[in-house]
Amino acid sequence: MKKSLSLLCSLALAGTFISCGTTTDNTAQKDYTQYVNPFIGAADNGHTFPGACAPFGMIQTSPVTGAVGWRYCSEYVNEDSEIWGFTQTHLNGTGCMDLGDLLIMPVTGNRTRAWDGYRSSFKKEHEAATPGYYTVELQEPNVKAELTASTRVAFHRYTYHKADSASVLIDLQHGPAWNEKQYHSHVRSCETNWEDAQTLTGHVNNSVWVNQDYYFVVKFNRPVKEHIYLPLAETEKGHRIVASFDMKPEDELLVKIALSTTGVEGAKKNLEAEVPGWEFEATRQAAKDSWNSYFARIDVTGTEDQLMNYYTSFYHALIQPNQISDVDGMYRNAKNEVVKTAGDAFYSTFSLWDTYRAAHPFYTIMIPERVDGFINSLIENGEAQGFIPIWALWGKDNYCMVANHGVAVVAEAYRKGFRGFDAERAFNIMKRTQTESHKLKSDWETYMKYGYFPTDLIRAESVSSTLESVYDDYAVWDMATRMGKTEDIEYYAKRKDFYKNLFDTQTQFMRPRLADGTWRSPFDPSRIGHSESVGGDYTEGNAWQYTWHVQHDVPGLIELFGGEEAFTHKLDSFFTLKLETNAADVTGLIGQYAHGNEPSHHVAYLYNLAGKPERTQELIRKIFDTQYRPEPDGLCGNDDCGQMSAWYMFSAMGFYPVDPVSGNYVFGAPQMPKIVLNLTDGKTFTVIAEGISEENKYVESITLNGQPYTKNYITHEDVMKGGTLVFKMKK
Repeated sequence: MKKSLSLLCSLALAGTFISCGTTTDNTAQKDYTQYVNPFIGAADNGHTFPGACAPFGMIQTSPVTGAVGWRYCSEYVNEDSEIWGFTQTHLNGTGCMDLGDLLIMPVTGNRTRAWDGYRSSFKKEHEAATPGYYTVELQEPNVKAELTASTRVAFHRYTYHKADSASVLIDLQHGPAWNEKQYHSHVRSCETNWEDAQTLTGHVNNSVWVNQDYYFVVKFNRPVKEHIYLPLAETEKGHRIVASFDMKPEDELLVKIALSTTGVEGAKKNLEAEVPGWEFEATRQAAKDSWNSYFARIDVTGTEDQLMNYYTSFYHALIQPNQISDVDGMYRNAKNEVVKTAGDAFYSTFSLWDTYRAAHPFYTIMIPERVDGFINSLIENGEAQGFIPIWALWGKDNYCMVANHGVAVVAEAYRKGFRGFDAERAFNIMKRTQTESHKLKSDWETYMKYGYFPTDLIRAESVSSTLESVYDDYAVWDMATRMGKTEDIEYYAKRKDFYKNLFDTQTQFMRPRLADGTWRSPFDPSRIGHSESVGGDYTEGNAWQYTWHVQHDVPGLIELFGGEEAFTHKLDSFFTLKLETNAADVTGLIGQYAHGNEPSHHVAYLYNLAGKPERTQELIRKIFDTQYRPEPDGLCGNDDCGQMSAWYMFSAMGFYPVDPVSGNYVFGAPQMPKIVLNLTDGKTFTVIAEGISEENKYVESITLNGQPYTKNYITHEDVMKGGTLVFKMKK
């Protein structure tokens, strides 16, 4: 193996990754941001962005290299060599697109060009990023652009190397789109107002994934000499403004952009509270310090590649959920009402189909002070719209994916002892979510009549919808059990077993079933289903991948197979039988296993629950070696708001939440020599992989606080108590 990191000053393939750290001891002065490369995942289908943001912030200010088509979900692709401008909000690693709000681009020369005539080429060697900061040299205008951010304010600094016709383009028509036609049609209304020579305010309503209102303040450190509004196409309702300034060569133009969901006054409050002055470097340092305060909670010993993968994963996991409430707690809810959150902040950007699996369990260990806020936000959002959000964005639901795993996130928090929310309110909205039908996503009457979603009665994704909903039923049952709700316990105890109704004992697959009880034929277990393919019975997956989707009752699933031998034999086929597919969301293949998409994420750990831990251990090493690299194309799939990253961090420590609601973490094998978790109340939990090497990837024995440990899992309580977990590794 490579030597442990002592000095890292590296260049990322995507551009410069700013890194010049020289310390490795765990001191208050250690700069953990040196191990983060924001360009990881910014190529291929990782869909990450390299721009600047604060942890859990409303703002993600980042360059745009494209905005049309699936590959531009984050508006940035590493291979590109042209920048369109810088937008203030972005999604991290999603498979769908939205945000990309308020494009600003420094320009020189002709101010009356067509809307796409202000773009600039750039060279990768003149581009750099680190947490909270991004910079690039724009060739055509000959401008150095620098971006940083607070929670609710983007802060730009443009240095004009030549000062003739120094201007900025403010494009309020811009936004990501699936195709060229949509790119020009998403803005529904736009109002702008020059309040003075240095201040532009306004409001935009648009609709891409959700119907979104954002209000803004754009503040310049110099007065605008003049401004013009560019002509719009007949279908366009946004504004495109070019503002010009009197400047000399090497002068700096500073721009602050504050956003709000509530109104212009809310944006002004956010600006005044977070970035009242013009000290760019102070804001940049504050962002860096904020990131370091989180990164310092985990101290990792490993190779250069391992450290970069680990801390970049940590970084990606903390970009969201996003605070969308103003500094005074006000936000616009799902009913379009401006209300005040019950907590310190209201959060959105909950990619719950992805993040319930490992990202939210990770928060309960390492970011516990945020968890009650997340849960209160899910409750408030749920009460406003009648159900806990499926996929929450900007306070609205985009109805993406199946089931409703916000239910599981709430139940997990309650199981782990979080009590900063009203449990009765939480339980009531969980029950409503699982019993009151809405849209096309939850036909509970049909579900209860048959004990599954019949493939001939619902539009699509019948198997996935059933299995994922069963897990949420189990989550309600678990919380009801802990709250002593006898009637609910009995009701949901039946529902959490509905997965058995789709298991075909002859083929040994979870299989689509018709309303008359017969199996759908013909049946191809390798056929990939997708939400866009009417008639597909699986969600971004197939029968091979979804047959294992019984996270809460692995013993019951093993029994359906006829025992551990048959179960592990089927698993062996799963990891070896080649899958032929060009589905964009089914990637990172090891046989039929698809690490690039979430339904597979727990499956390698099932061997350990079926008496073959060595198979789990060797597969975890294989996934680490093949699916994560510290390069722009180093993620095998969408980061999906931190879920891919959370899998890496958990698995590096040697355990993973197969069933998040249970509070148990199933053992795999650690991948790094030592990881120290700095927990609350001054406690530490240390994981040591004694003798780990390229050859020594198997676990010989485990001790916890010096005592032999024979369980195949560790509990959340044991981790949070602090202590030392030692894995003795062998060939």
